[in-house]
Amino acid sequence: MNRTEQALELDERATTTPQPSAGGWAERIFKLREHDTTVRTELVAGLTTFLTMAYIIFVNPSILGDAGMPKDAVFVATCLIAALGTGIMALYANYPIALAPGMGLNAYFAYVVVLQMGFTWQAALGAVFVSGCLFLLVTVFKLRELIIRGIPHSIRVAITVGIGLFLAIIALKSAGIVAPSKATYVTLGDLHTPEVVLATLGFFLIVVLDRLKVPGAILIGIIAVTVASFFFAGNVFHGIFAPPPSIAPTFLQLDIKAALSGGILNVILVFFLVELFDATGTLMGVARRAGLLVPAKMDRLNKALLADSGAIFAGSLLGTSSTTAYVESAAGVQAGGRTGLTALTVAVLFLAALVISPLAGAVPAYATAPALFFVACLMLRELTELDWDDTTEVVPAAVTALTMPFTYSIANGLAFGFITYAVLKLFTGQARKVHWMVWLIGGVFLFKFIYIGGH
Repeated sequence: MNRTEQALELDERATTTPQPSAGGWAERIFKLREHDTTVRTELVAGLTTFLTMAYIIFVNPSILGDAGMPKDAVFVATCLIAALGTGIMALYANYPIALAPGMGLNAYFAYVVVLQMGFTWQAALGAVFVSGCLFLLVTVFKLRELIIRGIPHSIRVAITVGIGLFLAIIALKSAGIVAPSKATYVTLGDLHTPEVVLATLGFFLIVVLDRLKVPGAILIGIIAVTVASFFFAGNVFHGIFAPPPSIAPTFLQLDIKAALSGGILNVILVFFLVELFDATGTLMGVARRAGLLVPAKMDRLNKALLADSGAIFAGSLLGTSSTTAYVESAAGVQAGGRTGLTALTVAVLFLAALVISPLAGAVPAYATAPALFFVACLMLRELTELDWDDTTEVVPAAVTALTMPFTYSIANGLAFGFITYAVLKLFTGQARKVHWMVWLIGGVFLFKFIYIGGH
């Protein structure tokens, strides 16, 4: 081999051999360059996501405590399962999506299954465990992947938009801008409170900083409102560290035998259906927002589905209601999060929250509300992808998106959307164009509404 050939060979090796990157281990594990991101961006995105969902650390024990569960133990279980599930999502699926006990599912657990139907919280945990096992089986045998592939494009778009609207109503409620009304269900809140004023100013700050391309605009907005809350809204700083309580009162306290009794089988089915479509819808919506829901990266979505499936029954063993993917992950995605390093950051922060609960509790809901509302506004742009000339596509999409916030459930939005899509296609002579999975999913939801109810 002459020198010219040797030079060409060396040059070829140089161009094909991966070069070391500044990210080091992070680059090797999370492929930061491939996703056009940096360690700093991912860390900021992770902190942003954590701050927008840290409320679950305190809300979940409060709700499950109403069902008679020991609040301190539930606090520990909440932190641990959020760290475990999100950590698996980070290292196994390399997705910037966080997991934690789901809002809505915990309310159903406490107020319907335990307080209304009269089951013990141990039996309810058993029902969560059984539904989690079913959920994992559906994922392992690729049935969940089949469901995803069968979702029409218009419904996929609607999922993202619906999650945006869902985030919007959560944000407006947290900020105090909307309030409950007996006459109209929802009305304008008291705009003169410090909380509303600070949330409004925080929203404008985030939008302006984002427009000026200031890195970490969302995080800066959250921190600014939090700092201001100590001076203008009566927020109290309770220190930084506190020892974590014992998890013993809830650890392995589930009653699987009671969960398999006839009366609670309907409960298991409800848990299963909500987990299936709520988590799937959230994963698809956030992944689509991050640009990860493309054919070349679908294998990672499958891993993400396994991660959140496994977290459900693990959570029941620790002592908390169903764990699911969090829509607040969209805030981290908007802050630039594209890989599992974002999720790993969230997982570490949830572990840290075990001993820094006073500091985590210092961020009020109205400080994260502006971030969620900003993300919600941006997620509405997906509507431009709909074919507005075809009402059999647009109307089911609109039904899906609108019923998510108005029923306060992603799963309900999907249910109404699928049923509407199937009915409209059937009666307009387009039944043969519809994927068989749509008929199956629509039928299952119809069965649930008719024979089980709307819980």
